[in-house]
Amino acid sequence: MTVAAQPLVDEFEYTPEVAERMAPVFERVKDHITAEEWPVIAPYVDEIIRLKKEKNAVILAHNYQTRDIFHCVSDIVGDSLALAIKAKEVEADVMVVCGVHFMAETAKLLNPSKKVLIPDPEAGCSLAESITAADVRQLRKDNPGVPICTYVNTSADVKSEVDICCTSANAKKIVESLGSDKVLLIPDQFLAANVAKTTDVEILTWAGQCEVHELYKKEDIQQIRKDHPECVVLAHPECPPEVLDEADFSGSTTGMADYVKEKKPELVALITECSMSDNIRADCPDSEFIMSCTMCPHMKKITLEKIVNCLRDLSNEVFVDEDIAKPARASIEAMIAAS
Repeated sequence: MTVAAQPLVDEFEYTPEVAERMAPVFERVKDHITAEEWPVIAPYVDEIIRLKKEKNAVILAHNYQTRDIFHCVSDIVGDSLALAIKAKEVEADVMVVCGVHFMAETAKLLNPSKKVLIPDPEAGCSLAESITAADVRQLRKDNPGVPICTYVNTSADVKSEVDICCTSANAKKIVESLGSDKVLLIPDQFLAANVAKTTDVEILTWAGQCEVHELYKKEDIQQIRKDHPECVVLAHPECPPEVLDEADFSGSTTGMADYVKEKKPELVALITECSMSDNIRADCPDSEFIMSCTMCPHMKKITLEKIVNCLRDLSNEVFVDEDIAKPARASIEAMIAAS
């Protein structure tokens, strides 16, 4: 991946012309973006829409992106699995991945003929950085014959050394699909521990964890229940097991969103990254959200300004060497097939 810092664009003006062009967009997003915010946001949205058309580009945004990106400029949204599947189907010439670096790599792996850009190449992931390809080779040496499944929150290098990938949404299904009584599920120790409680497969893991989800404690859930006894608590599987034990439901970001849409709880707390609650409110008008969350500093490196710059110059392109790409792609394809 290239790592080239790009200067931000000068602040655009909210002219009458911009206001007129962006009026239909604001009408669509006015429940998510305030009238006070709009004059600052609209000029960038206007330019991004223009550049997407000029460059024949689409924007893929993860559920943890900010409201302005998620609601105003994205074409495809979802969790890691959804973005991976949809990236493979993109027909546009350019994909801008508003997420972290492993997501951009995954998009490139699955649609290698496309130009894949990431607005900030420094948008990393603590979990992905917790393990290397060399670590995986050592794990295989130490555990001969044991299949290795990696969470998609890893680099292409790591994916190239494993048998299959998984997401938080399909981890149990993938583990059981391997037909082994023992599986290495790396690198998230909490996801592995939570999967282990639901399957007869013996789960071995690695001491990695997400810096957002590791911060949650069971006492946080207990306090929510004390303050709001009627609240339904949904937790991400990257949280420690004792947190999931206290929750009413555990699932991926898509799983949590689907739960709220279908069950329509009057009051709900999502134990995951902050922007998740903001972004699903649009589809869940019957539910009130308690904001109990922590912020991912890596996801928040992606901004409208940086999207403008990478689209304008087609900069920060993501590349994966073919000797790594081929086996990494195979591990992702195996996951998609099993899903």
